[in-house]
Amino acid sequence: MATAKLYSDKGSEKGMVDLPASLFEQPVRKQALYDAVRNYLANKRQGTHDTLTRAEVRYSTAKLYRQKGTGRARAGSAGSPTRIGGGVAFGPHPRDYSYSMPKKLKRVALKSALSDRANHERVMVVEDFSMDTPKTKTMASMLGEMSLEGRHTLLVLPAGNDNIFRSARNIKGVRVLRSDELNAYTILWADNLVFTQKALSGAEEVFGS
Repeated sequence: MATAKLYSDKGSEKGMVDLPASLFEQPVRKQALYDAVRNYLANKRQGTHDTLTRAEVRYSTAKLYRQKGTGRARAGSAGSPTRIGGGVAFGPHPRDYSYSMPKKLKRVALKSALSDRANHERVMVVEDFSMDTPKTKTMASMLGEMSLEGRHTLLVLPAGNDNIFRSARNIKGVRVLRSDELNAYTILWADNLVFTQKALSGAEEVFGS
């Protein structure tokens, strides 16, 4: 049974808690992880790169010099790709890099990433708590007590909890996701995963099947 340390909202250790086997005790399939990371990064690309072809550079269309008698190679256009400042041959143009990935494969990659972090004791659980107002200092203090300050940390929250979300999102090295937004790339980015108890139940409900 995979387990994780349980912490209070102040960052003090309170014991151990069992992790759902459907998420944290699955085989780690490296090919699925590779496919998921590649897909995530491809879908994030803007694809706005662009180069000017010889038809788009702004030069006179007049022939540079006469065809014969100069001893030089013949040249008909200042915009030729072979000339400095000319157009680019076969250069990149705006395109969409995104592509779809089978949902089952995404689910396998997600469980593989969660299981890998559990195998290396990188998963922690915090007791459910609430905040009346956003307070970054309070969240930073809790993470500091858990010895997570300065590390890549993924904080997983249930739906709602907007004040906690706003309190954590500006802390350096911390990313915040809802329990139904988990993805393999962000899990692998994080050195440590911190779930609230409700977020852990929510993740099992959404991805555990």
